[in-house]
Amino acid sequence: MTRTQVIVAYASHLSAAPGDRVSCMVSCFGPDEYETRLVRVLHGDPNPAGPGARYEPVTEVPAQRLPGRSQAIHSGSFAVLPSPGPWRLADGITLQANIWPTTPAKGRQAVLSIAATTGRGSAQLRIGPAGDLELRLVGPAGAAHVAATGIPLLERQWYLVAAAYDPVTGEVVLVQEPHDDVLRARSTCRVTRQLPLGLAADLDGPLLLAGSHAGECRGRVVAAHLYNGKIERPRLGEVALDADDIRRLAAAEIPADLTDRTAAWDLSRDIATQQVRAHPGRGRDGVLVNLPTRAVTGSNWTGQEMCWRHRPEEYGAVHFHDDDLYDAGWEADFDIDLPPALPSGVYAVHLTAEGAEDHIPLFVRPAPDAERAPVAFVAPTASYLAYANEHMVVDAPLVQLVTDQVPVLQPGDLFLTEHREYGGSTYDTHSDGSGICHSSRLRPILNMRPGTGSWLGGSGSALWQFAADTHIIDWLTRSGVPFDVLTDEDLHAGGPEALAPYRVVVTGTHPEYTSQRMRDAYEAHTRGGGRLMYLGGNGFYWRISFPEDLPGVLEIRRTESGTRTWAARPGEYFHASSGEYGGLWVRAGASPQRLVGVGFAAQGFDISSYYLRGPDSFDPRVGFVFDGVGADERIGDFGLIGGGAAGLEIDRHDVALGSPPHSLVLASSVGHTDTYMLTLEEMLANRPTSTGTQDPLVRADLVFFETAGGGAVFSTGSIAWAGSLSHAGYDNNVARITGNVLRRFLEPAPFPLPGAVSGRRDAPSTSPTSQQSDDHQRSQSATARLQGVPE
Repeated sequence: MTRTQVIVAYASHLSAAPGDRVSCMVSCFGPDEYETRLVRVLHGDPNPAGPGARYEPVTEVPAQRLPGRSQAIHSGSFAVLPSPGPWRLADGITLQANIWPTTPAKGRQAVLSIAATTGRGSAQLRIGPAGDLELRLVGPAGAAHVAATGIPLLERQWYLVAAAYDPVTGEVVLVQEPHDDVLRARSTCRVTRQLPLGLAADLDGPLLLAGSHAGECRGRVVAAHLYNGKIERPRLGEVALDADDIRRLAAAEIPADLTDRTAAWDLSRDIATQQVRAHPGRGRDGVLVNLPTRAVTGSNWTGQEMCWRHRPEEYGAVHFHDDDLYDAGWEADFDIDLPPALPSGVYAVHLTAEGAEDHIPLFVRPAPDAERAPVAFVAPTASYLAYANEHMVVDAPLVQLVTDQVPVLQPGDLFLTEHREYGGSTYDTHSDGSGICHSSRLRPILNMRPGTGSWLGGSGSALWQFAADTHIIDWLTRSGVPFDVLTDEDLHAGGPEALAPYRVVVTGTHPEYTSQRMRDAYEAHTRGGGRLMYLGGNGFYWRISFPEDLPGVLEIRRTESGTRTWAARPGEYFHASSGEYGGLWVRAGASPQRLVGVGFAAQGFDISSYYLRGPDSFDPRVGFVFDGVGADERIGDFGLIGGGAAGLEIDRHDVALGSPPHSLVLASSVGHTDTYMLTLEEMLANRPTSTGTQDPLVRADLVFFETAGGGAVFSTGSIAWAGSLSHAGYDNNVARITGNVLRRFLEPAPFPLPGAVSGRRDAPSTSPTSQQSDDHQRSQSATARLQGVPE
């Protein structure tokens, strides 16, 4: 990606094995042709203060020059329900649903629409340009006829909306009835309008929810007039029903005398899927397009049950958004056949056109029958997806206040601002203000590229995610130790068996997002004698799920606590795809501290700091860690990320939150600025002393502990740690400590558990001063009460 964004692309796979075929989808904005080659990515940070960008061409895959073309993305979610048979407008028609509109003032939005496949005739129940309910009918001659209530709908209120047309009389009955008792008494709208008599058309096309039919592209339905909000209990009648029958039809169960004259759908069924199930009668099962949000509260939600699995009948709504996106659906421009002997590693398809470039990341895992290396690097691709195409630097006005710096817009930021159809991240909100809870890799992801992720000016780079993880890749490569590369998707798919062949597992810099199967795999690895090197910060923080029927997608619900840019609505905390309670892992009794000894403590984006050794670092159990490192050295007072090894997002040891009692705090960071603030979930109440210069809990801890199976865990507690590895040609104390740990972790000798440990909740020796230790213990007690963590 360069100053001018003229070429973008994505691949069919993010993880592939040697011998696999990977399809690449490309769109050019101007160039008639482009060149492509496969490269191995060794170091994706172009910062001249470090090794710089390092790539190796894969000569077994020939470079190509190919013609360029533009491919469009049609974002926005809707449902396609197959035609229940020719719906004859000449016999009359009724369209109705319960709706909860979120942007009624946006303009025309179709709630339900059906059209003739010939294009000659249609019926739409929609929100009109004035924000009121409309019925729009088009006959075979193409003339449009509209009837409207004239009363604007209110945002985020449940309504029964309906329109019935009688071709014999030309009468249209419009119902716009709030569910709220007070609103119903004040603003119930039931009006009669007149349209021409005898309008006729055979409406044999599919019924669309949340959009109107606008044609097809690459074999997929394209919708227009996209709707924002929830829809529940959609109904289509083949006659003009009166107001009483409309209300009867709005019930959860269809009255028997209306069954043969209506098609109806139950959105409370199969919530974990993209299927739309029809009631018995004339309806047929349909499908959701572009991942609208399910497991959302319906008009009848009582608040007595928070989990949709327990009362699905109260979750019979779907929340549609005009900017939802699952699969860009581009046609493949070329395929790459990965050589059978291609080593496992980090690769990219490099595209160039008219001086511009793009890289499509590709993680090559080992072939199924290949001998495994002793080390596995797990690329945190779930975190890449969570942040994919984030718009915070443009959309969030508080970014400058939070970071204490002026954001520096990158070309990708400008492109995504202009092209909202490429979808946002799970840190962004939809156009209606609701949080984005899905992210897909089946689209161009402009911030998952070498050299991307740095959006701050001032004192230092804030490089993170994919490009920052290549700091670890380059260090591992230079170490000469053979290693394989896996992704979060591989780990979720393979579970514990995915890590079983490896003695050492190394994480990326920011493995923030974790599924249950991923967490189980890490726990099984360390319990079984494996060794884990957590070389990052803010890891294992949010719970995610991967929908089984939607490859390449993750789901998250940002629930009652945590550092968030949006929060899920009450009653919508459970994932639709898995039924699991969402939010922070600590809320599920599975804190990061239990897994890796440290957990998220604070974030700050101005400058990074350094560590000082503590008394635990002189314990004979960890003598190997500090071989060649002096007792008084500042550890990591240098680096490519903020100028130090402790920064961006940092993790702290805390026995009260699950850090093993026998774990050792080897070193702690000092000197953080007041832009670093204690994370929200650790405070019972806001206080002015929660910043870096005042709160001893704002720090990164370097931690080690042994596991029951002879394994061990080493955690750095900082995203910035890996950015310090390459300093002075990899001859520095950060690289030395990390290398010492890797070498010992590779040795077959087990790590014996230490003898009995005291029952203390925290070790005063881990804090720089006794006062800090006292403060730490008080905070831990409060934190334990807040989180409900068993003592």
